[in-house]
Amino acid sequence: MAVNTDRAGNKPLIERRSIDYIPEAERHGRLFSQFTLWMGANLQITAIVTGALAVVLGGDVFWSLIGLLIGQLLGGGVMALHAAQGPKLGLPQMISSRVQFGVYGAAIPIVLVCLMYLGFTATGTVLSGQALGQLFGVSDSVGILIFASVIVLVTVLGYRVIHWIGRVASVIGVIAFVFLFWRLMSQTDVGALLQIRHFSWSSFLLAVSLAASWQIAFGPYVADYSRYLPSNTSAVKTFFAAGAGSVVGAQVAMILGVFAAASANGQFAGHEVAYIVGLGGTGATAALLYFSIAFGKVTISTLNSYGSFMCIATIISGFKGHLTVTRMQRLVFVLVIVGAATLIALLGQHSFLGAFKSFILFLLAFFTPWSAINLVDYYCITRERYDVPALANPNGRYGRWNLLGISVYVFGVLVQLPFISTKFYTGPLVAALGDVDISWIIGLVLPAVVYYVCAKKWHSAVPDQLILPVEQNSVVQPKTSGAGRAAAQA
Repeated sequence: MAVNTDRAGNKPLIERRSIDYIPEAERHGRLFSQFTLWMGANLQITAIVTGALAVVLGGDVFWSLIGLLIGQLLGGGVMALHAAQGPKLGLPQMISSRVQFGVYGAAIPIVLVCLMYLGFTATGTVLSGQALGQLFGVSDSVGILIFASVIVLVTVLGYRVIHWIGRVASVIGVIAFVFLFWRLMSQTDVGALLQIRHFSWSSFLLAVSLAASWQIAFGPYVADYSRYLPSNTSAVKTFFAAGAGSVVGAQVAMILGVFAAASANGQFAGHEVAYIVGLGGTGATAALLYFSIAFGKVTISTLNSYGSFMCIATIISGFKGHLTVTRMQRLVFVLVIVGAATLIALLGQHSFLGAFKSFILFLLAFFTPWSAINLVDYYCITRERYDVPALANPNGRYGRWNLLGISVYVFGVLVQLPFISTKFYTGPLVAALGDVDISWIIGLVLPAVVYYVCAKKWHSAVPDQLILPVEQNSVVQPKTSGAGRAAAQA
């Protein structure tokens, strides 16, 4: 939707806000930016590798493509439901978890989400380092350090620059992917690959799990990038803008990965970036493709680093009360976050593919229950009626620790253990399921049902309507009940 151009044009290049509520006067942006941001975040090399895993680990092309599409739609729906919360609440995603977990208790899932961001940033940095190493004729390690420097800069600049990078990445990604698809089709008998159909439940469910886990992983931070949209932005349109961008971008990238891996004759694993670029040619063409791969990773790696910064600030503010983050503090936070991810990337760059598969599936056990609880509470229990000022008050409506939310979350993690299949841990029921990890399905469905049933009986008092902070110099103040006014003044 269009917004007042004067309002949008007066925004500083360097973001001033961190985890605080975005006043209506500072809201700006269009829904199309949600589509381009998430398409740009998905048209990148890690998504290609994720799709390729479906074939590398035993699936055929035809059923892998169908399984990936089903996973995209399921996981993309979860991701987009979180995105729709941003304009309504004007808050980063994870701070809203205080409603379900308490002001202190929300730190439990947030710490685990920080680890997720750290891992995704590290694995993305490995692939980007390979691309920059080839582009500049340096080692992969030097390429990793160059890429990390770029991520620090963009993350410090913040929201507006991230969205601008997303738009540029979308254009570059579309051009690069169209070219790579054309080259792949000219070198590969696609029809013959599609004719090989050996259905296996284990391989099919693996493809579904890979795509679904990819999409669900965006849930803990997707609202961070929709929270600046005007509050009257349609939730349905936000859902489709963010969801469509993510699903289309990821599916296109994973289709390329499936065909590349199927036609590679075993040469893909361990040489992911070089093989993909090799499809396009050599010389100047190869240099441009290496650049597009590195630039494509800038968007998603910045999202991960920015999300980490927001999570750390949320944890600190929960225990400290109010937190005002200066630009210097922001820089220090980002340097620590990106520095840790870079160190992991440097140490683990030679065992990337296997570790990445285990990582993305293992992490689902810790944040799918959070996603289920957050969505059920927001859409079915509180029905968007949050007391935003109370989120900063441990003595307020939501308290320090919410035992209901924490208990269901712990249950959601534990109930998945028999179904997890990774190098770190394999559950006792995995062998009976053909070595397929379906823990993400268990982790979404069971906690959602348990939380809904329990919250209907024991949930604390819900406001009559959404209560927002009182905005200074606002033309229209949000309507609140007497209890809401009291909470806003607390």
